[in-house]
Amino acid sequence: MSNTGSPENPQADALEESLLWDVRAFVYQTFAAASQPPTVADTAARFQIGVDEATALYHELDGRHAFFLEPGTTDIRIANPFSAVPTGFRVEVLGRSYWANCAWDALGIPAALHADALIEATDSGGGEPLLLSVRDGQLHGDGAVAHFVVPFDNWYDDMVFT
Repeated sequence: MSNTGSPENPQADALEESLLWDVRAFVYQTFAAASQPPTVADTAARFQIGVDEATALYHELDGRHAFFLEPGTTDIRIANPFSAVPTGFRVEVLGRSYWANCAWDALGIPAALHADALIEATDSGGGEPLLLSVRDGQLHGDGAVAHFVVPFDNWYDDMVFT
């Protein structure tokens, strides 16, 4: 982010903070509409800012765990519950396909979009396909159990592994 704010200029700090969260909202809106996140160039164009400023905003949001970048890039990998890369959790909602990061996020996508969903997953224990659905806010399926190997306190240590 640009360094225009200072203790003497709280209004500039507030404007930067507002832009930061507007960018986050844009990322999520784009993910929901297109099943993929925007690029840094898309974000710069949308907010009429330079690519360098958009890059700084992306890195700030990554640092705040608002979304997660591929290491060493400005490519968004994770904007929970959405994944920008294929995973073992595919979610069909409102005629679109999304990838979820994990079982928890597979349920988070229909919750975030306030819609029914069909969830295709793979049983990590035996490789069997699992089909679940969310209808009217209720989960339906074969009684599968999700197990989280990493304790919640450690999820942000390595979001891809978690």
